[in-house]
Amino acid sequence: MRVSRSLTIKQMAMVSAVTMVFVFIFCVILLVHSIQQNRYNTATQLESIARSVREPLSAAILKGDIPEAETILKGIQPAGVVSRADVVLPNQFQALRMRFIPERPVPMMVMRMVELPVQISLPIYSLERPANPQPLAYLVLQSDSYRMFKFVMSWLSTLVTAYLLLMLMLTVALTWCINRLIVHPLRRLARELNDLPGEYQVGHQLPLPRLHHDDEIGMLVRSYNINQQRILRQYDEMNCNATRFPVSDLPNKAFLMGLLEQTVARQQTTALMVVACETLQDTAGVLKESQREMLLLTLVEKMKSVLSPRMVLSQVTGYDFVIIAHGVKEPWHAITLGQQVLTVINERLPVQSIQLRPSASIGIAMYYGDQSAEQLYSRAFSAAFAARRKGKNQIQFFEPEEMEKAQQRLTEESDILNALDNHQFAIWLQPQVELSTGRVKSAEALLRMQQPDGSWELPEGLIERIENCGLMVTVGHWVLEESCRLLSAWQARGITLPLSVNLSALQLMHPTMVSELLELIHRYQIQPDTLILEVTESRRIDDPNEAVAILRPLRNAGVRIALDDFGMGYAGLRQLQHMKTLPVDVLKIDKTFVEGLPDDSSMVQAIIQMAQSLTLDVIAEGVETEAQRDWLAEAGVKYGQGYLFARAVPRDLFEAHYLSPHDTPALN
Repeated sequence: MRVSRSLTIKQMAMVSAVTMVFVFIFCVILLVHSIQQNRYNTATQLESIARSVREPLSAAILKGDIPEAETILKGIQPAGVVSRADVVLPNQFQALRMRFIPERPVPMMVMRMVELPVQISLPIYSLERPANPQPLAYLVLQSDSYRMFKFVMSWLSTLVTAYLLLMLMLTVALTWCINRLIVHPLRRLARELNDLPGEYQVGHQLPLPRLHHDDEIGMLVRSYNINQQRILRQYDEMNCNATRFPVSDLPNKAFLMGLLEQTVARQQTTALMVVACETLQDTAGVLKESQREMLLLTLVEKMKSVLSPRMVLSQVTGYDFVIIAHGVKEPWHAITLGQQVLTVINERLPVQSIQLRPSASIGIAMYYGDQSAEQLYSRAFSAAFAARRKGKNQIQFFEPEEMEKAQQRLTEESDILNALDNHQFAIWLQPQVELSTGRVKSAEALLRMQQPDGSWELPEGLIERIENCGLMVTVGHWVLEESCRLLSAWQARGITLPLSVNLSALQLMHPTMVSELLELIHRYQIQPDTLILEVTESRRIDDPNEAVAILRPLRNAGVRIALDDFGMGYAGLRQLQHMKTLPVDVLKIDKTFVEGLPDDSSMVQAIIQMAQSLTLDVIAEGVETEAQRDWLAEAGVKYGQGYLFARAVPRDLFEAHYLSPHDTPALN
């Protein structure tokens, strides 16, 4: 935005004009005052000269000694101010005339303006004055007019110069002050309004300029903001009427499509769920309008009760609702949410004197960043129509494979929960031995699951499936509780063998983990130092400092901490800068590094040296050969575990082979 004539130019011209007038008046007054002061000084000087020669001149005139009188008048010449001296008799007869300086021309206009020449007349009396003396003559002295003219011109040039400089200084100073005080704030406001994008113009609020909170600019900004607030309220009312469905006050289709466009623009994985309520459609013309409105509002409140705050519930027709399920990234999560919606809709609902059991059909379309908003909307409705064709209270995905994945995921979750309830999970124990003596130093608790053929093993990918189902915390808590129960039974028999329990990163970062573990220790009355938590890396820990903050209270309570699978993931060498702050006691070398021993030992040597510098105990995992055992023992590793010593076995076999109340046997 440009202006044809800047406010700066206009106000500078105005300031210059006003300054010129007032400074001119000031200079004129100063000039007149200076001239008058100079006239007064000159007259005073002339009068002083006249009085100094009045007595001798009076004596010379009384004696009639004209030469003496002339001599006295000539004595005035050295004063330099007097240009002419006359002695005039009372009858105006000029008795004596004396000129000291040649007359130099002075402009008549200056003579009239300055009232030149300056002259005085002093009466001359006799030396012996009677009661009413009469002057013998008059001494008239006249100043040099040219000298006065030069004074006036000098003052005039000085004042003109000062006038121009003062006008320039005042113009610049006042212009700068007005610019800083008025023009600059207005210019900033104008630029902000000009650069404001169109979508932000409604309801835009200007910040109050600094130092202008209590003046007219502040009042202007406040008035603008108040008007913007009024416009925004009107705009919101208009939008509400245009984007809300009557009665329910839910977003309508237009509003919904705008929200979908935003979701598509952000490329966020989400689910779009269409809930077609057949009951609302079937009751049209059967129930009174007030009853249908009550039914509608009740169903809306029920559906809102199972939705998270991030999700958006909208109404696109009289009986079709659409849910933007933000945060739902997996089909199983979407179908779980759909089941919750159906559950609350299917609840018996009394509408005045009528008992209803509403039904609905749900269609789901997943968005993975490859569709437009219109396509996503159409797919969700297509899935809803397919669900309705299958019958009431059905859920259908637009993509059949999504339905299969969701059902498979729910089946896995159900299987895991059933396995917990049916005691199909168990803890097996693997000994951790001292390499030099072969004595059992501690044991590690390992999860096993009963298979259909009755065997117990850890199926491949089971831990990942548990995490994907969101049950890692549940299963992990069960393992911790079983481990604490086992330690309690051992210690009741006088056995203080430590037990290591794997703790996933997901379980570690759970907000209730610390309190729940401390509660288990207190409940089972176990010695805290016999419980060793092995922090594993099944899922990356983004903030090691947060992990330290979680582990430290456990360490302070006496629980020992081990870094499992060291050299991989979170516990990798790239995190060495955090090692000094980690509250750990034991370092476990991952079996992938042990496999290469003794040929490839560089990484293991580095880990051992680092552990020794931090005074940490070291346990080597995956020891399977005597050569590996010998190399580790020579390198300073005290403990190891692996198939060379023993495999994981059930609790009863472990206790029978390795435990006694008084000593711990060695492995042969």
